[in-house]
Amino acid sequence: MWADTLLIVFISVCTAFLGEGLTWLMVYRTEKYQKLKAEVERQSKRLEKRKEAHGDSLDKQHKKKIEREEERLKNNNRDLSFVKMKSMFAIGFAFTALLSMFNSIFDGRVVARLPFQPLTWIQGLSHRNLPGEDYYECSFIFLYILCTMSIRQNIQKLLGFAPSRAASKQGNGLFGPTPGQFK
Repeated sequence: MWADTLLIVFISVCTAFLGEGLTWLMVYRTEKYQKLKAEVERQSKRLEKRKEAHGDSLDKQHKKKIEREEERLKNNNRDLSFVKMKSMFAIGFAFTALLSMFNSIFDGRVVARLPFQPLTWIQGLSHRNLPGEDYYECSFIFLYILCTMSIRQNIQKLLGFAPSRAASKQGNGLFGPTPGQFK
C-alpha cells in the first residue's frame, strides 16, 4: 500500500510538471500573455496603493476612479483567462487519457488508508471501485485528486507562474471582492 501511495504522489508531481510545461509552451511564453500579466500586476498594485492611501474616507470622485480601475482590472483578468483557456482544453484532454489509464491500473486496489471517514457525498469518490464497506480505505482517484490539487499550486509558485499576491488580493478569484464595492 505504501508503494502505491508514493507512486501516486510521484505520478501527481510528474503530471503537474507536465501540465505546467504544456501551459508554458502554449501560453506563458507568448507575448500576449506576458503583456496582459504585466498589465494586471501593474493595475493591481496601483489599485491597492490607491485604496490604502484613501482608506474608507472616499469622496465621489475617488470612488468613481477606483471603480473604473476595478473594471479595467476585471476586463484584463477576463482577457488573461481567455488566453489561458486554449491550453486548458489541451491539458484536460491529455489528463483525461492519463487518468483513465492510471485508473485502470489501480482499479480495485486500496492505495491508502485515510485518517478520517469522508463525508457521505464524497465516499463514492474516495471508495470508488473498492470492495467492502470500510470507508477509511482510499481509491486511486481520490488520492490523485487530493495530491494534484495541493502539488500543482506549489509547482506553479516554484516555477513563478502563480499570480502575484497583489493580483490575488484584488479579487480575480471566486471569492474576492466584487467590483464596485465602494458604492
